[in-house]
Amino acid sequence: MKQKTYRLPVVGQRIVRSVCAVLLCFGVYLLRGRRGIPFYSALAVLQCMQPYQENTKRVARNRLTGTLIGAFWGFLLLLIQLEWLVRLPYGEFLLYGLTALLTGVTLYTTVLLRVQNTAYFSCVVFLSITVNHITDINPYLFVLDRVLDTMIGVVLALAVNNIHLPRRKQLDTLFVSGVDDTMMQNGHPMTAYSRVELNRLVEQGAKFTLSTNRTPATIREILPDIRLELPIIAMDGAVLYDMKQNCFLRRYTIPKEAAEQLLAFLQERKIHGFINVIRDDVLMIYYDQLANEAQRSIYGRYRKSPYRNYVRTENPETDGVVYLLLHEKTERMQTLYEELCQQPWWFSFRGIVRPSENYSGYSYLKLYSREATREHILQELLAMLHIEKAITFGSIPGKYDVFIEDADKNAMVRKLKQLFEPVVWSGWK
Repeated sequence: MKQKTYRLPVVGQRIVRSVCAVLLCFGVYLLRGRRGIPFYSALAVLQCMQPYQENTKRVARNRLTGTLIGAFWGFLLLLIQLEWLVRLPYGEFLLYGLTALLTGVTLYTTVLLRVQNTAYFSCVVFLSITVNHITDINPYLFVLDRVLDTMIGVVLALAVNNIHLPRRKQLDTLFVSGVDDTMMQNGHPMTAYSRVELNRLVEQGAKFTLSTNRTPATIREILPDIRLELPIIAMDGAVLYDMKQNCFLRRYTIPKEAAEQLLAFLQERKIHGFINVIRDDVLMIYYDQLANEAQRSIYGRYRKSPYRNYVRTENPETDGVVYLLLHEKTERMQTLYEELCQQPWWFSFRGIVRPSENYSGYSYLKLYSREATREHILQELLAMLHIEKAITFGSIPGKYDVFIEDADKNAMVRKLKQLFEPVVWSGWK
């Protein structure tokens, strides 16, 4: 067995931008004549520097709101302490009691203002003022600097996160990628770098989608964090599926008469499988019995999925059949496929036979409509989007526009970035 080579994770933009922003915090501190505490600016930078622009703005807003709430109640407690408690006996005990009480008031303020997600920030600022700096010579100055330092960090984070090299976005091109061996390698999930960078490109306007033999249900399970804005080509070109609206926009089904002839052929030979039928944008998977180890394993693995609907019946639907999935011992599958190719109605079908990677000694056969191809439905998607140009990514040499040799190296996303937004030094765009 070939041993997998460990690769160090890629240094992403978030790390690089965080380093630059923290360095700027110290630069601003020196320009201010070493006034304030750059530690708080750096903390704000690290907290606000998020992978996506929308997250950066949200965290920055929360950080500022939390700082102002905490600083307000901290400043109020300073006034009470310096103007009143210092003159009373047991003033220290009263101070601690008020500190605890105002901690609750700070939390409740976030509830009143409906900004509960800033509660932690607010309390951190409040306690840093009242516990650590209430004995300073001029604690009021610390409150002002605390707010100002945080604002500096937030502004620097927003500024650095919005600085980009001059690029020209290719908004008139549809980028289409395979999944297995293109975005994922040997069933391993996408790397964090590829996931974040791909989502960023989609956020920036890249028209990106998938073309795969997998079902929409499987795509949801293996790529849960990928923001797919456009419909995907699934089931090896049998359907065009909108992941956001949960609906099939286009489908190529097996003709009803051909499906009935196929099922009669299989029943005569006591061959059983899974019949995938679309009913009102719901994928129904019919079966009559689980005849072998592979079928029982598939059913046990997927039947609890909320995206799959298994129905046991001896009379499955034959109108709207998208594809049939059969698993048999390899020798029997080969014989079955040869017999299928000799049937007079075989011209209605497209069959794919592959050795099973999960079940030793078994092969699987997927039967689609002859018209169900990725190339055919891609042209329909281009027409739907009013786009003329498409660039495809895949792991088969010569079949795709861009050949991806090793998905582990983030090759697809890196190449997508180069093609979608090439650097143009002639001007900032």
